Amino acid sequence: MTNPHIGSDFDAFLIDEGLLAEVEAVAVKRVFAFQVARMMEEQNLSKSEMARRMKTSRAALDRLLDPENRSITLQTMEGAAAAMGARLHVEPVPAA
Repeated sequence: MTNPHIGSDFDAFLIDEGLLAEVEAVAVKRVFAFQVARMMEEQNLSKSEMARRMKTSRAALDRLLDPENRSITLQTMEGAAAAMGARLHVEPVPAA
């Protein structure tokens, strides 16, 4: 009995299982949440101040900072970046 996944890479496995897009979305959101939290810490921004700068609620900011919550819009991400004096940069990556 041979395993069809021996010798293949992890991306190929995720594609075969129909999970690549979901896994990538989770990874992107986790990185974004981590970067926002790190920048808030570097700038000494409280959640209340960050939410005020974004013109949103603390609950909305908590969703943004939650690495498991993927229901964040590009507009919200741009607002978070602008609130910290940064710009959001999105770049497509060629498929392997």
